[in-house]
Amino acid sequence: MLWFSLSRQSTKTLVQQIEEELRQKIFSGNLKRTPKTAVIKRVSSSLGVSRNTVNEAYEQLLLEGYIYQVPRSGTYVSQGLAFRKGMGSVPNHQEYKEESQQQQNVIDFKASHPSTEHFPRHSWGNLFKQVCMESEDHLFGYQSAKGAFTLRKEIANYLGRMRGVRADPRQIVITAGATQALSLLTRLLAKNGDVVCVEDPVTDEMRQIFSYADANIYPVHADQHGMRPELLPQIDKPRFVFTIPSHQFPLGVIMPVKRRIQLVEYARKLGTYIVEDDYDSEFIYEGTPVQAMQALDPDRVIYVGTFSKILVPSIRIGYMVLPFHLVEASEKAKWFTDRHSSTLEQLTLAKFIEKGLFEKHIRRMKKVYAKRRNVLVSAIEEAFGENCIIGHSAGMHLVVRFHGKMDQERLEEHGVRAAFVEDFAIKKGLHQNELVLGYGGLDESEIIEGVARLKRASGVKVEGS
Repeated sequence: MLWFSLSRQSTKTLVQQIEEELRQKIFSGNLKRTPKTAVIKRVSSSLGVSRNTVNEAYEQLLLEGYIYQVPRSGTYVSQGLAFRKGMGSVPNHQEYKEESQQQQNVIDFKASHPSTEHFPRHSWGNLFKQVCMESEDHLFGYQSAKGAFTLRKEIANYLGRMRGVRADPRQIVITAGATQALSLLTRLLAKNGDVVCVEDPVTDEMRQIFSYADANIYPVHADQHGMRPELLPQIDKPRFVFTIPSHQFPLGVIMPVKRRIQLVEYARKLGTYIVEDDYDSEFIYEGTPVQAMQALDPDRVIYVGTFSKILVPSIRIGYMVLPFHLVEASEKAKWFTDRHSSTLEQLTLAKFIEKGLFEKHIRRMKKVYAKRRNVLVSAIEEAFGENCIIGHSAGMHLVVRFHGKMDQERLEEHGVRAAFVEDFAIKKGLHQNELVLGYGGLDESEIIEGVARLKRASGVKVEGS
């Protein structure tokens, strides 16, 4: 008997419910031949609905190709629609729920994770509403792939004042974060060489971006001063050299000016480019921020930035500052990727910067992160001794260097999670005793408790203790 239950309290119409039930029976293979008149009569009678309601659902299935009619014969289920048994499995939601519950008490020292609770939601929301209400009609249509000019102008002004970047708004291309920018650049500069030179260690994400864009990775060892320029290939020209000079990830070190000059001279000599990811440059806690490398040679250094780490990751807006001769090709590459980034969010961000709210937010977050950093440093030194921390003068993470290697499984057993520098290393064996601790997304109490758990999990002495 062809019967199933319907709910008149559901947000779905009766027609939609009947359609879904019949589709499910077709997928399961329980519905083979379906004489139209008989189905309509039986379903309408058993479910207490009109024949017109059932007929409407029936006609929709016919339109979508689930069933077909043979004149003077009947109506049949189309072949090849029933899923074979055992093909694919349904996720066990109970297991997933239990796993999620188990993770609730884990303190995660995840790096590159900003403090979302301090995002100025009301200010952003009011500006977004203002943009929606006041923007001219043409701004709701397709726009330039390079991005909104008002935002590019604000970015150029900000970078010139705060980072020493020499940029004209016409040199800037707006992207969906730094990830898209790096992917576009890897493809755009493909003719320059087969390899991309990267700092080692470097995040898996970066390696995957470059590899997915058909580049081979050439690791260049990074020490306490960042990438070592003398280890770059001297004959074969790479597509570009990727570096994070302001706060190398994961080591957290700042590259001195001398090495920056050496990198620029290398790019000039081989006729290639430096791609500078100015990661965490806004949050410097000791000394004066070093000017962006791009200021040394705007024709050889491509500057990449993002607002996702400063504001919140859900705002997918980044940018590239390009030499003029690369702008047109980059604009085309962006167009073929996603046409352009969200115009309304771009205009909201432009107003956010123009009104001084962006720099106000940075000043506020710098105080928040500095306090959390100080709490973490004090807790680590108290638990493990001094001289075990490196890369803590900037950003939202630091590195703890242990005398012996920590064990990930043991960390999990004690309710704490952190990444190992060794996991980011391409050449293995040089960072087995170094742990990355991010503090951007943790409050002070979580940091203190996390270090206590880390101490219980360690069972080893720390260098300097």
